[in-house]
Amino acid sequence: MGHGKETPRQKMIGMMYLVLTAMLALNVSAAVLDAFNSVDEGLTKTTINYGLKNQVLYKEFNEQYAQNETKVKPWKEKADEVQTLSQVLYDYIQELKYDIIRVSGQGDLEDGVILEDGSIHGENIKGKDNSSYSDMIMLGSNMDGKAFELKEKLIEYREELLSLVDVDATRVIKSIENNLDTNDPPPSPDGEHKVWEVKHLGHMPIAAILPMLTKLQLDVRNSESEIVNYLYAQIDAGSFAVNKIEATVIPNSSYILQGNEYTADVFLAALDTTAPPIVYIGEYDSTMNEEGVYEYNMVGRYDSLDVLEGKGKFSRLSTSLGKQKWGGLIKVMGPDGGYITKTFKREYQIAKTNLVVSPTKMNVFYVGVDNPVSVSIAGVPGDKVSPSMTNGSIRKQRDGEYIVNPKRPGNSIISVRAEIDGASRSMGTVQFRVRGLPDPVVKVAGKKGGKIQRNVLAAQTGVIADMENFEFDLEFKITEFTLSTTDRGGYTIDSKTKGNVFTKAQQDLIKNLRKGQRINVEDVKAIGPDGSVRKLASIVFEIM
Repeated sequence: MGHGKETPRQKMIGMMYLVLTAMLALNVSAAVLDAFNSVDEGLTKTTINYGLKNQVLYKEFNEQYAQNETKVKPWKEKADEVQTLSQVLYDYIQELKYDIIRVSGQGDLEDGVILEDGSIHGENIKGKDNSSYSDMIMLGSNMDGKAFELKEKLIEYREELLSLVDVDATRVIKSIENNLDTNDPPPSPDGEHKVWEVKHLGHMPIAAILPMLTKLQLDVRNSESEIVNYLYAQIDAGSFAVNKIEATVIPNSSYILQGNEYTADVFLAALDTTAPPIVYIGEYDSTMNEEGVYEYNMVGRYDSLDVLEGKGKFSRLSTSLGKQKWGGLIKVMGPDGGYITKTFKREYQIAKTNLVVSPTKMNVFYVGVDNPVSVSIAGVPGDKVSPSMTNGSIRKQRDGEYIVNPKRPGNSIISVRAEIDGASRSMGTVQFRVRGLPDPVVKVAGKKGGKIQRNVLAAQTGVIADMENFEFDLEFKITEFTLSTTDRGGYTIDSKTKGNVFTKAQQDLIKNLRKGQRINVEDVKAIGPDGSVRKLASIVFEIM
């Protein structure tokens, strides 16, 4: 098939035909004859695929007809005619295959050559190297076989198809003429002249004649596809063909701040899913051609998008903050078969991810410590955000991160303003409760009372104040405490010290404790990071 630019599939078919012809010129072995079966299987699969694609086109015709009967009817009637003509000729060629197999004494279901679904299992054919059976059917005893009738049918089919094509559609005409070429080959160097029927369908073993006939069926399907595509294009000749219309909304932004206006464009988008566009992403340049029209071409490194249902699918990982720009070219097939190119540019804003889980009842600041808070507004850069607060101070650490220092227990309100479009706007307020720091828990050996072994207690150096389960990492320092116990006579023994370390007297008191005896850590005082002195709850240990 030498018409215009060939598709990869058409090139593949041409190569297979050349291989088939070359193999026939050899004195082939049985192994090579078996290889013809593989060639036939490949051609058959390609033929089936063409048939399936043609069915999609006929379905598109039906859908267009349902939408606009008046406009589509004349072209659909011609397409229906092509479908009937193509199927009749395809079936005729298939019957020729059956005739050749049956005249060789095969073809019953029992021998597994012609299957119930009409397909041919070439591996089961016997006498593949015998050419007399194919000549009996195709050439006949007096050159009056089916090959001559087949040629006439191909010529008639070709003329019927060409009658449906406008004389200006030179590409389609050339394609049909090449697909269905029945001209006699030129004479060989020695002057021998063969007619088309003998050249293509004569003196071939069964193994070779079957793929040759399959190749003709493929030519029929290919020609059918050319014509039906052409007829479908005539529905909207001179305008873009579409087969899908969608309601489309493009907003000015997918996130609108309170006080700003939400705007959007609403329109119908028409798509042609059978002729998807080509979308390139990257930098492009323009040059003016001789006709004074600008032509656009991609430059440097660029990517192409996957296209689904007529729409290019763009995605990009957001790795850097701020305004991101992107764009490129979109190319779509025009009514005349040439590409129409359009440029596009877009931009979007990437803001830092902010996850805030803050139930209202737990919005708390503590007096005397640095309370970290995050303040951010989606779509607004951090340097354009300005928070302030009552009952305390707020200072900036970096964009979006601040330290709050409340003055006294009660309430505090943080107000936030942002600079948008050159103007300062209030973005709202958030109320927090302010609390004093909770008391720490007195612990010895990591325990806050209970049973303890004497040697474990004696090994400790002193007492600590633990901010148990508190959100902030801060420390209370114990300034004094008392150890108190009762001796065997029932008298109370107290040993008091400043700081948090056991004295020698307290260590001796611990060493003399008996099993079951209790010792109290009481009168504990500690100073916090806010400078306040707290009296902490006592703890009691029982010696094990």
